[in-house]
Amino acid sequence: MKSFFRQPVMWFCMGIFLVSTLFACQSQEVVSPPTTTATPIQTTAPVTNTRPVAYVDRQLSTPAQLPPLPYAYNALEKAIDAETMKLHHDQHHAAYVNNLNDALKKYPQLQNSSVETLLRDLNGISEEIRTTVRNNGGGHLNHTIFWQIMSPQGGGQPTGEIAQEINQNFGSFDAFKKQFNEAGGDRFGSGWVWLVRNPQGQLQITSTPNQDSPITEGLYPIMGNDVWEHAYYLRYQNRRADYLNNWWNVVNWSEVNRRS
Repeated sequence: MKSFFRQPVMWFCMGIFLVSTLFACQSQEVVSPPTTTATPIQTTAPVTNTRPVAYVDRQLSTPAQLPPLPYAYNALEKAIDAETMKLHHDQHHAAYVNNLNDALKKYPQLQNSSVETLLRDLNGISEEIRTTVRNNGGGHLNHTIFWQIMSPQGGGQPTGEIAQEINQNFGSFDAFKKQFNEAGGDRFGSGWVWLVRNPQGQLQITSTPNQDSPITEGLYPIMGNDVWEHAYYLRYQNRRADYLNNWWNVVNWSEVNRRS
């Protein structure tokens, strides 16, 4: 008799257990794993050197002004004729200054910013004038450097710390000149060839198109040669290589050392 009553009770208990288990499974919330966002990897080197570029001891004037040549037009005849110097400085450089100031007239909030500041933050400038600032601000900055790093008393072997660094980085001055001239000769069309210091503090040779400044790439320009045709065509015509070779006769190593 006991087994007769025990069996229904057992089945009743098993039924309650199964119903409870099924209900628990259906009501359990399924939690998805958290979504993670990968941190972007920085692919460009940061700008670590924001000291003045055109002059090592001060910023360029604002609004932009054409700086006077530090020597007579005919002072660099060892490499560049007087007529080219006059046209280059009084016409080409002056045009970059005028075009830059005209572009900034509608943006008074930018008129007190140095050219270096504008070029280092081109993305912060309105698209309406960004290309104008890049071209003409770069032209103004590049040429201001160019006049300073040439001298009637220039030329010869480099001196001071820059001479030591050139030997350490390039093996010799002759090897450095060869690489520099090749970079200038290989620049297709208009542009510049530069000796720069990169954000890691190392010397390197680079070239830029048109009037682009190395500072837009986080590089500090120590010395540069203008390979636009207007810089040499009256005397050298299409012989850019001759111009590049002769240019070393007027390099102002004292100023290059100040910039390095």
